[in-house]
Amino acid sequence: MLTLGSTLSSQVNPDWQTYIMLALYFIILLIIGYYGYKKATGNISEYMLGGRSIGPYVTALSAGASDMSGWMIMGLPGEVYTTGLSAAWLAIGLTIGAYINYIVVAPRLRVYTEKAGDAITLPDFFKNRLNDKANVIKIISGAIIVIFFTLYTHSGMVSGGKLFDSAFGLDYHLGLILVAIIVIAYTFFGGYLAVSLTDFFQGVIMLIAMVMVPIVTMMQLNGLDTLSQAAELKPTNLDLFKGTTVIGIISFFAWGLGYFGQPHIIVRFMSIKSVKQLATARRFGIGWMAISLLGAVGVGLVGITFINQQNVELQDPETLFILMSQVLFHPLVGGFLLAAILAAIMSTISSQLLVTSSSLTEDFYKLIRGEEAAKKHEKEFVFVGRMSVILVSIVSIAIAWSPNDTILNLVGNAWAGFGASFGPLVLLSLYWKGLSRTGAVSGMLSGAVVVILWIVFVKPLGATNDFFNLYEIVPGFLTSLIVTVVVSMFTKKPDLDVAAELKEVSDIVKNAK
Repeated sequence: MLTLGSTLSSQVNPDWQTYIMLALYFIILLIIGYYGYKKATGNISEYMLGGRSIGPYVTALSAGASDMSGWMIMGLPGEVYTTGLSAAWLAIGLTIGAYINYIVVAPRLRVYTEKAGDAITLPDFFKNRLNDKANVIKIISGAIIVIFFTLYTHSGMVSGGKLFDSAFGLDYHLGLILVAIIVIAYTFFGGYLAVSLTDFFQGVIMLIAMVMVPIVTMMQLNGLDTLSQAAELKPTNLDLFKGTTVIGIISFFAWGLGYFGQPHIIVRFMSIKSVKQLATARRFGIGWMAISLLGAVGVGLVGITFINQQNVELQDPETLFILMSQVLFHPLVGGFLLAAILAAIMSTISSQLLVTSSSLTEDFYKLIRGEEAAKKHEKEFVFVGRMSVILVSIVSIAIAWSPNDTILNLVGNAWAGFGASFGPLVLLSLYWKGLSRTGAVSGMLSGAVVVILWIVFVKPLGATNDFFNLYEIVPGFLTSLIVTVVVSMFTKKPDLDVAAELKEVSDIVKNAK
């Protein structure tokens, strides 16, 4: 039996055509980055938010591609391969969560962020919404973004290093640096417009790949019987409710809660040209997402039969897609499929880098230099934004230098951190007039702390009781929500007519339908 661990090069051995396809992919990304540099980096609003002029299709695929990182092409198929169809609860929870996010958060956030001082970051919106002249909430929320996104970005770096190690037999660290250089290049120069356009391009590649691989694999194996054979190997492979526990299903499903608080996703709603275009973006984006996630689940299921027939022991399930793409397809197509993995990885890294850069620039540097300096010295702030991209990249590479966890777990930890810290606050900011600054700060911090404590101290007890395996976003989100509401009820509200603001936002959204 052939054993495949972290290196698949002995089985794969890509040829020159694969490298040409990847080189072409990198060139296209750099061209888009140059286009973004020429078109939309004249001021900080354009660099960080595209001047609120992005169309619905680019918005939809940019949100989807920045969301579905390497975990969709590598992490989710690996989880399905290991666990069976019950891992699909993750895909179900995410799809429902994303749809609700488009309905509940997107329209109001697009309108309210523009009305609230034309805020271009979440911390800026929280500050203006709560009339926080002391900038307490801006500093704390900005710090949470910088900390969790640096950890989140490092998961993408790990995916890139794994890809080059697994597919080409290159040193993991060399792959890490190559991915970082390309992403930094087009993010550094092109800003939000370049990131959005590359996300659109990468989203198309990802969709084609996730449809192509499971279908072609079934055709080359035994058609629909491929799935039956997976069930024969282990009956729970095709059972949505077996092979896991009730806590496991709740945990997978709860990933959908995270959408309300992911800055790199909801910033897309802030950048769309008009609130009227969100309905189009929603239909297009959710369709793309559902098909892509279904394909990822399909890769994991057909991969069970594929690995068995190939007589291969796959020690790292997260390299399943890489192996299938290189063994089953012509080198040119194999290069395209490797580009799809890079697309998933890079689209998320670039979005995370830009949001973190936005926070460092808008939420920290602007406090030091002052509002007047920001208006007078736009190019200086764009330059600081670019330097922030490099700084966060260097820190993320350092953390990713010695990976010690799976891609899915790395993403899951950061996803939970943002979902618990910001999710309840975003919802309450858009719908509840009783929100106070003290309540908002207390809720954010309690959510982040509970997530961290659950990961560090509670989850290790999972072997003794399955309840402790509960995904940390559940206790974190509930704690943040309860603390925010309770503390807000007993503390001073912002000195603004919030009820009138909320009604005006609601009326604009209703009239846009």
